[in-house]
Amino acid sequence: MSVLWGVSFDATPLSGVVVEFLKTARRFAARGHRVHLDLGYDIKADKGAFFRPYRDEAQLLPGWVTLDRVEGVEEIRGYDREFVDRVLTRVVQAGDGTLRPEIDRVAGELATRIVATWERLGVTMVMVENGTLPENVAYTEALYRAIDRYGTRHRLGRFVFWRDHDLMWQSEPGIAKYGRFPYAGVPAPRNSPHIHYFALHEQALARTLEWVPGLANIDVLPNSFAIAPARIDERNAGFRRDHGIPGDVPLLARITRIIPQKRLDRDLHLLALLPDAWLFVAGDVGEAPAEHARLVDLATRLGVDDRVVFGGWLTPYDTAVPGRYSVRDLLAHADVVSFLTSYDYESYGNPVSEAIASGTPYITSGYELYDVVYGSFRAPVLDIRTRDLPDAAFAREVAELITDEGKRAEVVRANSELGQARFGTRVVDDLVDRLYPPPMGAGTRLSVVLPVYNEAANLPEVLRTLHDQRGLAKNRYEVVLVDNNSTDDTVAIAHAFAAAHPDLALHVIHEPEQGVSCARRAGMDFAAARSRNRPDSDPGERFYLVSADADCRVDPHWLSELLDAMETSKAAIGVCDYYYNAEHFTGRPRLWGAIQRTLRCRAVTFALFGGFPDGKGFAVERDAYERAGGIEIFYQLQDGKFVNHLSDDWDFGIKVASGGDAITYAPRSRVEINPRRVDHAIDEVIAGRAYGSDGIIVMRDIRPSAPSAPTDLSEAEARQAWEFSIKDFTPKNTILPVLLTPALLEDDAVIAFFGADLAARLARRIAEIRHEMRVADFTPIHSYKTPSYRLYFEFADELFACLRRHVGEDIGHPPPLPPCLAEVPAERFAEFVRYYCEDRESGEAHNYFGNGGVF
Repeated sequence: MSVLWGVSFDATPLSGVVVEFLKTARRFAARGHRVHLDLGYDIKADKGAFFRPYRDEAQLLPGWVTLDRVEGVEEIRGYDREFVDRVLTRVVQAGDGTLRPEIDRVAGELATRIVATWERLGVTMVMVENGTLPENVAYTEALYRAIDRYGTRHRLGRFVFWRDHDLMWQSEPGIAKYGRFPYAGVPAPRNSPHIHYFALHEQALARTLEWVPGLANIDVLPNSFAIAPARIDERNAGFRRDHGIPGDVPLLARITRIIPQKRLDRDLHLLALLPDAWLFVAGDVGEAPAEHARLVDLATRLGVDDRVVFGGWLTPYDTAVPGRYSVRDLLAHADVVSFLTSYDYESYGNPVSEAIASGTPYITSGYELYDVVYGSFRAPVLDIRTRDLPDAAFAREVAELITDEGKRAEVVRANSELGQARFGTRVVDDLVDRLYPPPMGAGTRLSVVLPVYNEAANLPEVLRTLHDQRGLAKNRYEVVLVDNNSTDDTVAIAHAFAAAHPDLALHVIHEPEQGVSCARRAGMDFAAARSRNRPDSDPGERFYLVSADADCRVDPHWLSELLDAMETSKAAIGVCDYYYNAEHFTGRPRLWGAIQRTLRCRAVTFALFGGFPDGKGFAVERDAYERAGGIEIFYQLQDGKFVNHLSDDWDFGIKVASGGDAITYAPRSRVEINPRRVDHAIDEVIAGRAYGSDGIIVMRDIRPSAPSAPTDLSEAEARQAWEFSIKDFTPKNTILPVLLTPALLEDDAVIAFFGADLAARLARRIAEIRHEMRVADFTPIHSYKTPSYRLYFEFADELFACLRRHVGEDIGHPPPLPPCLAEVPAERFAEFVRYYCEDRESGEAHNYFGNGGVF
């Protein structure tokens, strides 16, 4: 079993740091990790718990967490709280280097004990919370050494999740507790093959990179919250009664550590201005007894002591234990959450997010980073740079928020929607899953990636065809469904299918950037990373990433035939056969004839050249995928905005082929194309605008709003549809393969297709054009379009003669030339073809070729 070791530098049983650890560790516990947590008592010296045994701290934590600590730390000579304090004041704050040898010795012994503890448990992942805050330089150095030693010994890769909640510039900067920039006495984050760093927000990321400019592998990971209203229910209905709070009074909630930096005195002064309200403070009164005593005395002097409840710690997670309450239980009963904190102390401010997530309005002080994290949210904000304590005007704002039900509801709605997008659990889960993906079974050979966007209507049948594959055991493949911001029941359907079919591994991940190319890449990257961690797998065994489409059904032997073709050929890419169900086109012979001619042409050229991958169904060997740099995300302008280009699958095939890797055709691996691609775009197919115009190829939604009328095309429409289809097909499938790989023109089968004379002339002309265009980037499809179009025009009559000879006489002759080329003198034809194909202003060549044949 995998073991996750967590270590918190906060040295308290419950804090925002520990709460965030629990939220993230929950993700790994659900995958089967055993979770051990070191609260850091033996790290931080100012919390009064150094070497203190654990007592009842476990009662504050979920049952799936085991409290633990590094063994034998107390036996290290000279390592005690006085040493830690001395290092902080002399080395970190004063820059005195005389203690460095002693720090080095202690760090070495600490590292040895950390590694021994991890070895005993069989740790496979480490989560460090706040490790860069230099309260204890020796321990931070020891942790880096232990990570390097343990990770190298066990070849664990990037197994450490290192998150900083506070940094030097955010934590008590006014007293320069940790020295001055660039913090010479502090162990800076360092590049390590074993560590991935996380900052809470963009400003923290920017400041970290300013401090350590070359730091790699760092991402923004906001604190996360499940966005769900806190409700009063049968279990928590007695919260007010049990704490002596009347049921009909406004209740302010403050969830905090009771220390001077949190400025609870502001809440007491506000309470004095709200004569009917009560205040509940959730925090440990024993952490700083003098501060608690000061607050009690202040409450008495302000005359509010009978309306203040110091309720002690509440659990940070929902609990079912009788008589125990959670933070959400408090929020269910509270009218407002308060966060009137110090200006330069807080960074994220978890209570604000907890309020937003639970549907409770909040009030706050305008602390230094408030706008960075919560600037767009709606709440009364106390500007403590101009007024240190709440005044009557601020109290009126709070009172209005309590009493105006309409305003409360609107604030809650707006904040909840924004909170879901900013720090909903899915935001964090997606990043965690991508960087630390769940394990893959040892026998898995293929990951089927299924990008989806609002496919609730089609998904059950598509998933059924993926589940019902024959000739391949269920443990040999898996499905990775990539949700691309669906707003319907797509994700719920996927989870329900997974629960009902446990024999097939089905993973659901999310890709926030809209576009099928982004979703396909996210799924393939996710699968590729996980495939390298398969236990006991043969290092020489090939692993395949497979693309499927969320509106197309696959045949029962789709995967087994694709796997067989890839294993036999050892090609980098395997391309499937695609077909339409003829019954759908009953009574539409002209339309069906145009479709069938295109598919017959494709069968011939795919068998000859291998074809190019289509998102509806192809496989790529993992190493070839990574050599090519993965699916390319190519952008273009549409209406003044950048959008994903639609041809990511063809782009990818071109990158692979141009790199020298082979593509093979698997004709018995078959995919049935959803006819909606024709039914609901037929007018644009006929007009040659199926995917856009003027060189802009765009994704459009072709889901039917109503059943289509099964009408056939007229003879003229069928002719036009065929011409656009064959104009798109011919440059891509007869010219592009040999343009990418001119050596094909020396292959006997290719020579037999073209004829020796045409093959030789094509080879010479391709060499000339490649030399002429040598400055161009011959990688993506967009660079190959122009030369492909030029060669089409120059050799069209002969190319169509080849197709008639090998496919059938009904292929006919090339469609008419563009009118502008019809009168060009023969001796200058190639020259003007170049101008036409390279015209960047009108995109006439793109319009002529139809921007993609939908057949």
